[in-house]
Amino acid sequence: MDTFRLLADPTRLRLLWLLSAGQYDVGTLAALLHVPRVSTSQHLARLRAGGLVATRRDGRRVVYRARDSHVRSVIAEALFHADHTVTGLTPDHD
Repeated sequence: MDTFRLLADPTRLRLLWLLSAGQYDVGTLAALLHVPRVSTSQHLARLRAGGLVATRRDGRRVVYRARDSHVRSVIAEALFHADHTVTGLTPDHD
């Protein structure tokens, strides 16, 4: 249930959407989202503590990515569902 609480925040959801497609450092993520670096770093720390993102060192930088294919699938399904709901272009399916 903590996973869904983490995903309820729009900034964290946007971060995971980006991290599902690639690997980025804090500065790049902050610039892409137009969010202060400090705030981006705090959101990433929460996502990391929640087990949704993993890190690796690249010299002095820390690079973030979605932890695994399960996280990427959850994000893809959540955004696909939201798109269905918002646009109403695709009929409901079971």
